[in-house]
Amino acid sequence: MLSRVADSLYWMSRYVERAENVARFVDVNTLLSLDLPAGYVEQWTPLLSTTGDEAVFAEHYKTTSKRDVIHFLTFDTRNPNSILSSISAARENARMVRQYITLEMWEHINRFYLAMHSGARAAQKGIAPHQDFFSEVTSASHLFLGITNATMSHNEGWHFSRLGRLIERADKTSRILDAKYFLLLPTVDAVGSPYDDIMWSAVLRSTSAFEMYRKRFQQLSPDRIVDFLVLDREFPRAIHYCMLSAQECLHAISGTPRGMFRNRAEQQLGRVCADLNYTQVRDIISGGLHEFLDDLQRRLNSIGDAVHDAFFALQPTPVVPQYPAGREA
Repeated sequence: MLSRVADSLYWMSRYVERAENVARFVDVNTLLSLDLPAGYVEQWTPLLSTTGDEAVFAEHYKTTSKRDVIHFLTFDTRNPNSILSSISAARENARMVRQYITLEMWEHINRFYLAMHSGARAAQKGIAPHQDFFSEVTSASHLFLGITNATMSHNEGWHFSRLGRLIERADKTSRILDAKYFLLLPTVDAVGSPYDDIMWSAVLRSTSAFEMYRKRFQQLSPDRIVDFLVLDREFPRAIHYCMLSAQECLHAISGTPRGMFRNRAEQQLGRVCADLNYTQVRDIISGGLHEFLDDLQRRLNSIGDAVHDAFFALQPTPVVPQYPAGREA
């Protein structure tokens, strides 16, 4: 497979996954504002921290009001991580590899793209995105995933697409969890309060983990929530699950036997999986959750760079010296 094709398939899925995650935590934070106890104010700055776009936001907006943050994360094309920007980038990548994806995938990504632009035009007229809009983004992303899995051959291209989605998903789960622990609580006194419980519920809902968590553990417990979202091997949005599945994709692409590596991406991803295999939640908490997640995010970025270098970057052609007949090197 050509590197440019693999690159486009990889980023097509990453951008769709990114749009879904942004829609989910904007939606959850909007609903969260209705449940806050008296005396607590809405917090919108942590959403910018989750996407890492505080600096870009500060260039164009003076205050972190609800209206401005939602517009910035939803329709602002100056924000490369907004929902509109992400879906536009996903469609462009899909267009570049139109002959490698199915008709159903192409038609759906087009409908998704047109729906986002329709919402953007309404926002220009002063009509704020309604609650159903974010649910529609999430549903459209799920539908695209289902169409991809059901209509695309599970070959190299499918593995590259899945790899991009899993790396993006692991990154966003870590950022959502980090935002709660490090940024959302206004004071230490809030720990263990009803406000704290509402925040942890919001974290679970932001990762679509609330019901699966409650089926297993019933009561909200920070240690168990961290264990579920970081170390669980079965929940599809847990970081450990994403890393193990991403490792499977890499080995399927390269043909490298399990337990071995042939490039830096496989080496780094293997190290992350090995660390998570033998990490316990008490080790994470005792060492500092923020420090653990911050290090994990750096490692995920490094894995993304390594995937690019190994599969997408143009490799220099080695120069083979030419010797006259009969001369040895």
